Amino acid sequence: MKLPAKFVGTAAFAFMLTLTACGGNGEDSEDTGGDSGESADAGSGEELTITFSHNQPEDSPEHTGAVAFKDHIEEATDGNVTVDLYPASQMGSLREQVEGTQLGEIDITMQPSAVVTPFVDSVKLVDLPYLWPASNEQKYEVLDSEVGEELLGTLNEGGFEGLGYWPGGFKLFTTSGTEIHQPSDFEGLTMRTMESPALISQYEGWGGNAEPVPYAEVYNALQQGVVDGQENPLQTIYLNDFHEVQDYVIESYHGTMTYLLMANQDWFNGLDEGTQEAIKEAEVAGVEAAREDLAATEDEYRQNIQDSETEYYELTEDEIADFREASQSIHDEIVQDADQQELLDKFKDKISEVKGE
Repeated sequence: MKLPAKFVGTAAFAFMLTLTACGGNGEDSEDTGGDSGESADAGSGEELTITFSHNQPEDSPEHTGAVAFKDHIEEATDGNVTVDLYPASQMGSLREQVEGTQLGEIDITMQPSAVVTPFVDSVKLVDLPYLWPASNEQKYEVLDSEVGEELLGTLNEGGFEGLGYWPGGFKLFTTSGTEIHQPSDFEGLTMRTMESPALISQYEGWGGNAEPVPYAEVYNALQQGVVDGQENPLQTIYLNDFHEVQDYVIESYHGTMTYLLMANQDWFNGLDEGTQEAIKEAEVAGVEAAREDLAATEDEYRQNIQDSETEYYELTEDEIADFREASQSIHDEIVQDADQQELLDKFKDKISEVKGE
């Protein structure tokens, strides 16, 4: 099931936004501000339409969470607040969706942390290789903690309001021609990454090469041999059929695909407190639904890949230990700012705490 790229041209994009009458983007946005004394919550009778974009297909855990977000807030506000969902990159490429949110053309977007890094550098901490415990539950505990909130707050620097961390699962390597067992196996290979300096440094630190390729072009890049491999979580690999054009899928637990749910900051700050609280409560409902769906479907996606013609391999504990050791110098290279190092140390302390070390 290869998903078609759905890039929207500038004119079509503007037309779509006009049709959705999304809050904060037109004349109606003036009615949602707290200074006017009017409210967009259930008691005010004011109407607000939220534009919510993301890149994943409709049968993904991420979209399940987005639907739960929509259902929760529409019910909680008696339909005065509605949500228009645009999955599968209908609002443009991943970077274009981040830019659209920064500019206020999109109200809320859910994007991988690596895509946000060029806009807010501190977010790269999420993508450091072999930082996280190999447990989704432990990872969630760290992200939901005070240090996770502190990192989420740095999104303000880019003009965003951080709403929460949404799950994508642990990333796996997929490759053609070479099965990965140790960092040196990446020598001579070119791996597709998102447009993130941290991810590029990751593969260079292991002795390989990295090539940013837009998400919508990954399947063709793999099929045509433009790149030798890529990294993504199970559901992304399976739902996009990446494994069909790769020889190996390697479960490595080397990094996490963590999505950031974030809003345009000016738009969010212009809403009354009741509407802001309704959005925060809908975020909780959405992330819980996404996490539950991911937990319920990962084993199925893994089994389907194992049943395919692609070789599936899970790194041993010794192999992971070698990767972990080789990744420490990559952390030092990527994180050189004193404030970021302090925040990283807080993350490492929290990770040790939840692991019981």
